[in-house]
Amino acid sequence: MQGCNFQLSSSRSPWLEPRMSSIGFQAATHRGYFLGGSGLCRLKCRVQCSQLWQSTSLVNNQKEKDRYSCIDQSTSYLHVQSLRNFPTGKLCGEVVMVRLDSALLLGHLGPCTFSLERALLTIKYLYKARAKVIIVTSWDTTLQSNNPEVKSIDSFAEYLSSLLQVEVIPVDGRPGLTSFKKEEWVQNSIILFENLLNFRGEVANCNDFSQKLASGATIFVNDSFSLSHKILASTVGITRFCYASLAGFHFDEELTRLIKITDTTRRPYIAIVGGGNFLRKAPALRMLISLCDGLFFVGKLSFQIMKGLGMPVPSQFIERNAIMEALQIIQVARDRNVPIYYPTDLWCLNNDNCGTSRVVNSAGQLDGWTPADIGPSTLEKISSIIPLYKKILWIGSTKYDLAEEFSVGATQLGQILEKASFDSCEVILVGNAACNTLRRKTGSSSQCIEFKNATVVWEFLKGRILPGIAALDKRYPYRIPWSTVFCDSTLPLVVDIGSGNGLFLFEMAKRYECSNFLGLEMNEKLVIRCLQGMALYEKRNLYFVSTNATSTFHSIVSSYPGRLSLVTIQCPNPDFNKEQNRWRMVRRMLVEAVADLLQTNGQVYLQSDVESVLLGMKEQFLSYSNGQLVVDGDDCGHRMENPFGVASDWERHVLARGAPMYRTMLRKV
Repeated sequence: MQGCNFQLSSSRSPWLEPRMSSIGFQAATHRGYFLGGSGLCRLKCRVQCSQLWQSTSLVNNQKEKDRYSCIDQSTSYLHVQSLRNFPTGKLCGEVVMVRLDSALLLGHLGPCTFSLERALLTIKYLYKARAKVIIVTSWDTTLQSNNPEVKSIDSFAEYLSSLLQVEVIPVDGRPGLTSFKKEEWVQNSIILFENLLNFRGEVANCNDFSQKLASGATIFVNDSFSLSHKILASTVGITRFCYASLAGFHFDEELTRLIKITDTTRRPYIAIVGGGNFLRKAPALRMLISLCDGLFFVGKLSFQIMKGLGMPVPSQFIERNAIMEALQIIQVARDRNVPIYYPTDLWCLNNDNCGTSRVVNSAGQLDGWTPADIGPSTLEKISSIIPLYKKILWIGSTKYDLAEEFSVGATQLGQILEKASFDSCEVILVGNAACNTLRRKTGSSSQCIEFKNATVVWEFLKGRILPGIAALDKRYPYRIPWSTVFCDSTLPLVVDIGSGNGLFLFEMAKRYECSNFLGLEMNEKLVIRCLQGMALYEKRNLYFVSTNATSTFHSIVSSYPGRLSLVTIQCPNPDFNKEQNRWRMVRRMLVEAVADLLQTNGQVYLQSDVESVLLGMKEQFLSYSNGQLVVDGDDCGHRMENPFGVASDWERHVLARGAPMYRTMLRKV
């Protein structure tokens, strides 16, 4: 087939059998939501209502489809590409850099914990896949007295070797393969770089340091979930220089557990919240009060709530700048009819005689006494209400000061929750206070979900984006029900990456009804507008999805039951100020996904109004497709005619001003 004389009746392109249609499209009106397992995936597809003549069944069908077209942008970053779902065959021979959490290794130097086992499994999995593994991590040098394994990089490498049963070679000096002698890299060995805390560029997320750290590595695997709230060169900056950034087995499991905190599938759901600093935690408390069916405040936070409820509380226990925040949370609880609990009694220390302690009624006179921990009556209250709930979150300490001898309340609360977990109740423990007291009392592993690092969870509950998660490649969170989206999901599929306002696909779908058309577009507003236009489009062979196709193409298209016959990329990112950024979407991950999923003799159509942009896209497709893609015929020096007879909106604009378009067609062999 000649690229510049594209034949619409070609047997190579069974989807090109034109049939003109006079169907027009008008703005549709609907409001679509999709409530996924996380409870937070409420879609932003908000469209004002207007009177339309179309049938009610058509509108209802459109609503059903739109549930999968857009995702909540505030939580979409949580759906990341994982090592578990990455093709094993693509790991062989690749240099893979693993960011390991040293706390998993140094916090438990006895029998392996489940978290440590998962972290080690990540490295063993890569090693077995014949990848060249580099480990980067950091550890506090103050731990050397308690952990001789970290007194030097050599001893740490030796310790890792004993855990992995594989030789680990330490590399002193500045991390990066540029300073490493390749002949030292034995085929059956793993490389360990120097402690990252020894370099300022790590904490500063220095671009130069990130580039040197990643030098030689093509794939990055993050298995240090406890650092997700930090912006580091080894968790964020490095992803800019690797073609794939994935979550390791431990990271993936911890992220799944984190999302469970906001999952309201199991109800009733109660949160036991402790600690102090009400003002800083207010956004997280607002999140919890909107999710849970009950809140039990302990620790210093309880005084703020008690004050808001009108109870007498000594002024020294009150955060004056957080009074309004407490009142707002109480009001939301009343509006939702959510009960708020607080301690009925407290263990207190006498201010004059620190050795004297007694139980004091929390509503009584606290002058002269310093609260230390929750009392027996409070524990009885907790024990009585816990059976009413099917899901429990405990986050924050129950104690009011740091006196270790007053940890009885926390330990007994751990016992109560331990029993609840064995009674089919889902229990989530957050922070050292919760996790350690439970483990110290039970002396064995429990069925509870545990998060040692409370900061990650607090930041998540505040609605803030966690940089370490956001930096990883994304996957599409839903499995699209193709039989609902399209009338016949076995027809050949045409995918337009960066579909924009959708005019190109609307016209293509009307002309070529023997194919299905899918538009992938990052701009959700444009996708919503396209979905509006589809409401009156009776032929169900067109659909749009709001996503970043660069990293989600494979997860979306791989589930399509029919064949992928054509992929188009037209004038990506028209930015006149930064011309080199126009083809940034064409990365190795996208090229490999397209080449793998495209049917034999399937085609890739590339065009741009800037020849250098087209050449860049063409070069990447030919380079990263592993010989699966070739130029289809003669593209006439990139000046071939449009083979479809349908121009995109930007193409029309360029041609209208008399400027040329540059095009090429590739084919899978």
